[in-house]
Amino acid sequence: MINALSIGLGFIEGLALIVSPCILPVLPIVLSSSLTDGKLRPYGIIVGFVLAFAGFTLLSRALVLALHIDPTVLRQVSFLVLIFVGVVMLSTTLSEAFSQWTVALGQWGDKTQRKLQSNPNGGLYSPSGFWSGLLIGACIGLVWVPCSGPILAAVLVQSIQQKTNLSSVLTVFAFALGAGLPMLLISLQGQALMEKLTLFKRHSSTLRKVMGLVIILTAMVTSQDLWAFSAPIAPPAVVAKKATPVLIDGLSRPYSAPKLAGISHWINTKPLTLASLKGKVVLVDFWTYSCINCIRTLPHITGWDAKYRKDGLVVLGIHAPEFEFERNVNNVTKAVQKYGIQYPVALDNDLKTWVNFSNQYWPAHYLIDRNGDVVYTHFGEGNYDVTEKNIQTLLGKTAAIKPTIAPSISRSQTPETYLGYIRVSSFSSSPSLVPSKKSVFTAPANLSLHHWALAGTWKTQPEYVESVSAGATLALHFSAKKVFLVLGSKSGQAVPVQLYLNNKPYGKPWIVQQHKLYTLLSLSAGQEGQISIKSLKPGLQAYAFTFES
Repeated sequence: MINALSIGLGFIEGLALIVSPCILPVLPIVLSSSLTDGKLRPYGIIVGFVLAFAGFTLLSRALVLALHIDPTVLRQVSFLVLIFVGVVMLSTTLSEAFSQWTVALGQWGDKTQRKLQSNPNGGLYSPSGFWSGLLIGACIGLVWVPCSGPILAAVLVQSIQQKTNLSSVLTVFAFALGAGLPMLLISLQGQALMEKLTLFKRHSSTLRKVMGLVIILTAMVTSQDLWAFSAPIAPPAVVAKKATPVLIDGLSRPYSAPKLAGISHWINTKPLTLASLKGKVVLVDFWTYSCINCIRTLPHITGWDAKYRKDGLVVLGIHAPEFEFERNVNNVTKAVQKYGIQYPVALDNDLKTWVNFSNQYWPAHYLIDRNGDVVYTHFGEGNYDVTEKNIQTLLGKTAAIKPTIAPSISRSQTPETYLGYIRVSSFSSSPSLVPSKKSVFTAPANLSLHHWALAGTWKTQPEYVESVSAGATLALHFSAKKVFLVLGSKSGQAVPVQLYLNNKPYGKPWIVQQHKLYTLLSLSAGQEGQISIKSLKPGLQAYAFTFES
């Protein structure tokens, strides 16, 4: 899905660079570079500029993803720096100081441009040619990178958080195009614009301040959900309310339940609002159907729905997808039927309700009292007896509840392991994973514990790896009692696979077709070993391993 808002904001942020504090050292380079007889040279300048900017940003995006830098932290930092840049542009004193710092960069670029113009050999570097303009544009892009860095950081985070690579690339190129279009106009106007440069200088202070304000406002818009991702359980602006009756581990500061937003589909009900449910006790459950932790909570939640619905409990499942295939309403509907869910389920495909609740986990439970206030929360598995006791208390009921113990996780258990290049870790094959590229991989003779490898031809995608050749194999050295793997197939085709445990066939070949969580191993006790899954036909898609002690 293409995010038009992010792409549009990227273009606006690029335009804002034309009146940034370091524009004046760069303008003479652009103007003098365009004063030749070559008609194509101005276009070479704009193409080189856009490609240099876009290439730098996409390279930075890949580096951030490879280093597993938290996009939320990066976004917070870039937000603060953006505000600082806006303040600098609003202040004449600060802008002059910043401009002095960038003069050296402009002088370096000017010298580079003059050297290229004086090249006697012509050809690729001919002063009147497209290619020399391309190179000059690229140099200008590199000169401007330090100045544009703060705004670039915001666009970088926007691109990382897109749902698809296409949205990321379009956001980056919209930013580069926004920055480059004024450059093209400058190049095409050439001498005429040089004569009007004094007019630009005379009004540059006002333009700079206006765009400084635009940058600040843009930062506020692009970061509207920034703090929601990292906020404490209760939103920072809520007013504390008295929690009655007393609950076990209830919130000391209950708050009004956030609104449901961005719901694309409803299952088992017509559209609902939390406001319409006031007077009821509501349990909001954030889940996704391929999450093993969520699946293990479902028997408890469906049990509470059956047991307390007549007493005024409304269970509301918010399906918040982790992977792209989980956005498909048909897939979710099948999961609802499979797990016997009869309560309302809302598809939060754009994670807007997730953001409103400041949620960060699958599964996550929010208990809302009859006044519409969130009074108790629990994240992850376990505490079922506490949650049920609090449901009873809010309903004014008392009944014996069997104590439950949260599932234990062995320290030696292999952690959840993602296979797509966005969150890849512990990968041991050669060559390394290259984003969106088909490669022939070689697995090591011995895999280290908790590491995984590929053998044969695979294509890497943001969320998964896909087999391209028959016999392509995925292997993992694990420590667990049960091993699960989220699998699917290209275009829903039937792909036969064969499992191996410690290099020996494990069971008969079976078919992968539907995108879901598959149980690969269910052993009598936890153990260490190597599991492999061989794709007997191309098209197998593997997303993430999860485990149970």
